[in-house]
Amino acid sequence: MVLYGTMVGKERVMTKASMSKRRQKGGDEAAVRERILEAAFAAFMKSGYATTSTLEIATRARVSKRELYALVGNKHKILIACISERARRLDVPADLPVLRDRETLEQVLASFGTKLVREVSDPTVIAVFRLAIGEAVQAPEVARALNNIGREASRAALRKIMAGAQTSGLLTGRPTELAEQFAGLLWRDLMVSLLLGVAERPNPRETARRARDAAAAFLQLHPLRNDAPSC
Repeated sequence: MVLYGTMVGKERVMTKASMSKRRQKGGDEAAVRERILEAAFAAFMKSGYATTSTLEIATRARVSKRELYALVGNKHKILIACISERARRLDVPADLPVLRDRETLEQVLASFGTKLVREVSDPTVIAVFRLAIGEAVQAPEVARALNNIGREASRAALRKIMAGAQTSGLLTGRPTELAEQFAGLLWRDLMVSLLLGVAERPNPRETARRARDAAAAFLQLHPLRNDAPSC
């Protein structure tokens, strides 16, 4: 005869043990997946995307090809994952303040601009851009993935900010064009200089100043009607 309470207790213990194993397995798989992406990036940088094989990536990551395909996928999916991991950092936070006045808008633009320059000027991101340029003929999918995933993340975030400002009556114009204009003021020729290796990555103070200057210049180009200078 088995007591009901004993059976329930055993079931709870087994359930907890099963959940613990699943969590451990999930954590192990996440760690292996991260190792695969790091190995893939290193291989792409050394040999180029077109000539890098999944076997080379698996060997670098110390996994089997079967495990590589199960956790990430084929080489193109690995490339997408490498770029997507970085692109997630450029999402607009869910707690974006309500843009009720120009001062708040300027602060939001300066904050996002600082984040954008900091993330994109990271040496690994610059290396991805150089990879895309170098593989433009043999592997154009690298450039397409970088443009559609990596660059689109920042463009979409800026469009969201501009659309919010437009809804609040703080700006007029198309969000897409406003976003492109702010990005131009923010970057100027920095991106080209970084890609050419003729400029160093700006330090945190320089990055923050660049973003503040871009936000201020942008708002000067788009004054409110009651802020516009009289003729």
